[in-house]
Amino acid sequence: MHERRTIPGPIGRIEVALDWPEKRDALAGVAFVGHPHPLYGGTLDNKVAATLARAFVAVGWLAVRPNFRGVGATEGAHDEGRGETDDFLHVIATLPEWLADAPQAAAAPRALAGFSFGSFVAARSARTLAAQHHPVKHLVLVGAAAGKWPMPPVRAGTLVVHGERDETIPLADVLDWARPQELPVVVLPGADHFFHKRLATLKQLVIDHVVAASAIDALSQSR
Repeated sequence: MHERRTIPGPIGRIEVALDWPEKRDALAGVAFVGHPHPLYGGTLDNKVAATLARAFVAVGWLAVRPNFRGVGATEGAHDEGRGETDDFLHVIATLPEWLADAPQAAAAPRALAGFSFGSFVAARSARTLAAQHHPVKHLVLVGAAAGKWPMPPVRAGTLVVHGERDETIPLADVLDWARPQELPVVVLPGADHFFHKRLATLKQLVIDHVVAASAIDALSQSR
């Protein structure tokens, strides 16, 4: 099920899209997905952001896609990642309030995902949450914005997916960012920045990552 809401934000309304899994009462978690750059047409309806949402829904997660400042029904103006990060964290922190009709979501694990500029917002948000001792269960960065914005280091186990022929964010810049962290990067041969004709593959990569990580966690807890 898909629905849209507007919720109170730090400087005004924030529009969010909610994609619910079939078993709404037994959520595996809640994934928050960031979209690409608003000044270049990025919205929560972007195909890559929507694909990330569908991947999480397929494994039983609720996917939440906020529109960044100045996009759709979200108020405010583009703030180069600062205000967008504040809003993203606000949506996460206040979920029990604006989603009070689904109390099962309040205690569910969290995941962050983002595409292009949204990867920058997601990575910054994950760093803040970790510093607050609220680390997320999964972090998925697609078309990571290395070289475009100051991407922070990310934790081991982060899924990073990039197109070999990305014309917007060169693969070399992503590798330069990942190399000091010894962070693996999954490269889709022939894929461009928007993963044209590769969205099904991208979706499956995210599904496989979440399922495998969950299985490893379950195995560790059983020992």
